[in-house]
Amino acid sequence: MLKQKLLQKGQQKLSPQQIKLMKLVQLSTLDFEQRVKQELEENPALEEIEEETPSIEEPDTSVIDFDLSEQEDKSIDISEINLDEYLSDDEILDFKSNNHNEEKYIPIVSGISFQEYLKSQLHTFRLNQEDLLIADFLLGNMDEDGYIRRKIPAIVDDILLILGIPVTEEKVERLLVNYIQKLEPIGVGARNLQECLFLQLENKKKSHNVNLAKRIIRNNFESFTKKHYQKLQNKLGTTKNNLRKAISQIEKLNPKPGKIYSGNPRNLDHLIPDFTICISDGKLELSLNQRNTPEIKVSSLYLNMLRSYKNSKERNMKKNENTILFLKKKIDSAKWFVDAIKQRQNTLMLTMNAIMDYQKEYFFTGDPYKIKPMILKNISQKIGVGISTVSRVANSKYVNTPYGTFLIKSFFSEKMINEEGMEISSIEIKKLLGESIAKENKRRPLTDEKLSKILKKKGYLVARRTVAKYRDQMQIPVARMRKIL
Repeated sequence: MLKQKLLQKGQQKLSPQQIKLMKLVQLSTLDFEQRVKQELEENPALEEIEEETPSIEEPDTSVIDFDLSEQEDKSIDISEINLDEYLSDDEILDFKSNNHNEEKYIPIVSGISFQEYLKSQLHTFRLNQEDLLIADFLLGNMDEDGYIRRKIPAIVDDILLILGIPVTEEKVERLLVNYIQKLEPIGVGARNLQECLFLQLENKKKSHNVNLAKRIIRNNFESFTKKHYQKLQNKLGTTKNNLRKAISQIEKLNPKPGKIYSGNPRNLDHLIPDFTICISDGKLELSLNQRNTPEIKVSSLYLNMLRSYKNSKERNMKKNENTILFLKKKIDSAKWFVDAIKQRQNTLMLTMNAIMDYQKEYFFTGDPYKIKPMILKNISQKIGVGISTVSRVANSKYVNTPYGTFLIKSFFSEKMINEEGMEISSIEIKKLLGESIAKENKRRPLTDEKLSKILKKKGYLVARRTVAKYRDQMQIPVARMRKIL
């Protein structure tokens, strides 16, 4: 039987402004700098503060949590706008970095790209105009590792569609093998790892070890990658010593030849820490990296334009309604963005301060064994913000310490109990695990079961499955894959 009934329920949604604020918190230092510059270009009501311009308002000390109800979106009535609210000196928001004594710098990376480097070599070959166009197109399909991973038939279709040149698969294959794969660094233009290694071996001076290495790569690549050494020895009919020398030749090869080209800007990985922790007079000091972030404020020009409309007669205000609404929209957006930057700064500093205080023993000593078990909830409860807020800071930010630069997430770990009943961090277990694997006999590497027994002897009750989980997190392969001849 169908019945009608009233049902009331509460629902929380984030407003567009709150979503934008969450995204600002999540941005890295470099991305945040670009975001501020983009906003300066898009919103004329924002302007960059000159160095001599003083900050009018101190940064807000409040911290925003993102679990808020949706703000109501109301249509604007020109008669309800109070222009005095926009012209008050207290409302002229600005944002300035706290690092006043630091010189501003913007790193510039210059040089030719990897593709241009290869193209300069390619154009030294005597190719007709059509072949050169096709060869250039092949270079455009090369990734930053130096591989052409696309299938030849797909490339042939694209050449016809984009260049308008009908070409056979055989011709593309010939240009690839005879020209592209002859470029330096040797190995570029390969379609997979096996071909890349073989190309490099082909370029080596011929010897018994090199010939054996070529047979391994060409005919027994799968057995080689799985380290089935006994099977390889039997198939190749060679001695263990000769097999070891051949494998040594392969290990000297470069699996990603495109990475060695230093002139490629995409290969220059700049790690810019978001925070810096230093020890001064026996105390920990935390600072936020904002050296390249433009200092911004609401444009005085736009405020003066509003002031002129306020001083005009009432009839003129009605006449310029669209202009006033435009100015209000831009100034509202500028005020929100300046305030959001302050909220981002305060949220980041409060969160990192809590992490620094929680792990102060480590930051004073640099000893990984001093890292305490810490989860997102510990920091969330300590500073009174949502777990998602702490997660956004931890997962995407780096901190520079006296002992190196680390992802903040690396200071979070599970809680373990040792034989004495003391709480220890899983980071401590991983460190011991790494040390045991580093000291193992590589000809007889330790299995997860043996590693578990070693940890138990040291007083850490860790099951074999837990050892396997931590080993995977540390990106250490299983025992068989660590074995050498």
